[in-house]
Amino acid sequence: MTQDRVTVIGGGLAGTEAAWQIAQAGVPVTLYEMRPGKTSPAHHSQELAELVCSNSFGARASDRAAGLLHEELRRLGSIIIGTADRHSVPAGGALAVDRGVFSRELTTSLANHPLVDLRREEMTKIPPAGVVVLTTGPLTSPELSEDLQQFTGLEYMSFFDAASPIIVGESINRDIAFLASRYDKGEAAYLNCPMNQEQYLHFYRELCQAEQAQLKDFDRETSQFFEGCLPIEELAQRGEDTMRYGPLKPVGLFDARIGDFRAPENQDKRPYAVVQLRQEDQAGQLWNMVGFQTNLRWGEQKRVFRLIPGLENAEFVRMGVMHRNTFINSPQLLLPSLQFKKRHNLLAAGQLVGTEGYTAAAAGGWLAGTNAARIFLGQSTLILPKTMMMGALLDFISSASPKHFQPMPPNFGIIPPLPTKIRGKRERYGKYRDRSLADLSQWQAQEPRMSNNVATIN
Repeated sequence: MTQDRVTVIGGGLAGTEAAWQIAQAGVPVTLYEMRPGKTSPAHHSQELAELVCSNSFGARASDRAAGLLHEELRRLGSIIIGTADRHSVPAGGALAVDRGVFSRELTTSLANHPLVDLRREEMTKIPPAGVVVLTTGPLTSPELSEDLQQFTGLEYMSFFDAASPIIVGESINRDIAFLASRYDKGEAAYLNCPMNQEQYLHFYRELCQAEQAQLKDFDRETSQFFEGCLPIEELAQRGEDTMRYGPLKPVGLFDARIGDFRAPENQDKRPYAVVQLRQEDQAGQLWNMVGFQTNLRWGEQKRVFRLIPGLENAEFVRMGVMHRNTFINSPQLLLPSLQFKKRHNLLAAGQLVGTEGYTAAAAGGWLAGTNAARIFLGQSTLILPKTMMMGALLDFISSASPKHFQPMPPNFGIIPPLPTKIRGKRERYGKYRDRSLADLSQWQAQEPRMSNNVATIN
C-alpha cells in the first residue's frame, strides 16, 4: 500500500497542501482523513482544510510577517494561499476568507485530482514502510498519538487553544455598530461596537465573574495557554485595561456618522473601548468576534457578550470553544527538511510540529509534500533559505532549545539580522521582505525543478 505511492495522514491545511504538492509533482498519493467517520472537538464539517478558529490568515501586506509568508507561498504555487486569494472577503488589511467556500473548493480539488486517492478513514498507526507525511494536527487521535509516542520515545507537549463565536449579521444593531477598518486601512470591513467607560467596566466585571466550561479530559497542570490566542476571559483577568490595549483597543477607528474622533469637537465622543466583528462569509451574513476566543459556558457567552452595545440581540450560530493542542518536541525529532531524524522517509508538518497559524501550516505542508515527492523519486530533499520567512520558521522548529520549545508563529524576530542595522521598524521589515523575496527567486533559479507557479518534479 505504501510502496507505490506516498501516504499523507491528516486532511487539515498542512495535509491538503502536502498532498497537492505531491500530486502536482507527478507522484501518486493517498490522503487519509478520519472525518466524518470520526470527529474531533474542534471541527464542524467533513471538508478538508477546515478553518476551525478564525477565518483570517493574518495581515496581507508583505512587510508584515504573515503577509510575507503569504507572498512566498504564492510564488511557490501553494494551493492553500491560491484558494484563499480567490475566496477572500473584506477584512481591511488582513487576508480573510469565506471559510465554507474555501474548504469546499479545496476538498473538490483534491478529490478530483487523478493522482490523489482521498480516503475517509482513520489511521491508527504510522505505516512502517514507504514515504509518509504526518499532518494530523493538534487533535491527533489517541491511537495514532500513542503510536507516535512509541516511535519517538517522547511525551507530547500541549497548550490550550480556543475559537471565537460567530454571529448572524442581521442580529447586529447597525444603529450602534459602525463599519470601519483601523486607520481606514483597506476597505471598511469590520463592524465596530463602541463602548463608553461605564459600559466597558460593566462588561469587564461580568466577564471576570462568568462561569467557565469544564475542560473535560484535559489536565490544566500539564498544559498552558498559547499567548497568541488567549481566551478573552483570561485576558480580562490580567487587569482592567488589558483588553483595551489588546483586541478592544479604541485607537484608529472612526465612525463616519460622527466624524474624526481626533477633531476637538468630537473628543468627548471617542469610545473607551471597541469590540470588532470581522466578516466571515462573502455575503456578509456571518460575523466573527475578533479576539473573543473563549472557554465560557455557552449560556454565559450569550449573557455576557450581549452586554456589548450593538449585540443586545445577537444570534449566535457558533459558540466559542476551547480544546487542547498537542505538539511534538520538533527540535529533538526533526531536520529542517521536516524529516524525522530517525526515519528519513517519515515527515511531519502543521501544528503537530509546533508551527502556529494557518499560513504556517500551509508552509510546512508545502515543504513536507515537496520533500516527500523528492524522496519517492530518489532525489535530494530541499531546505529553504533562512532569510525567507518560511525558511526561518522551519529552521526554528528544528533548531530551537528542546527544553523550552513552544509553538512559534511567523515573525521577524526569527529571521537573521540585516547586514546594516535599520532603526525604523517599517523600513526594517520592508528590507527583510526585499531580501526574502530576492533570495527566494535566486533559490528557485538554482533549483531547475522549481517554477514560480507549481512544484514540477518529474
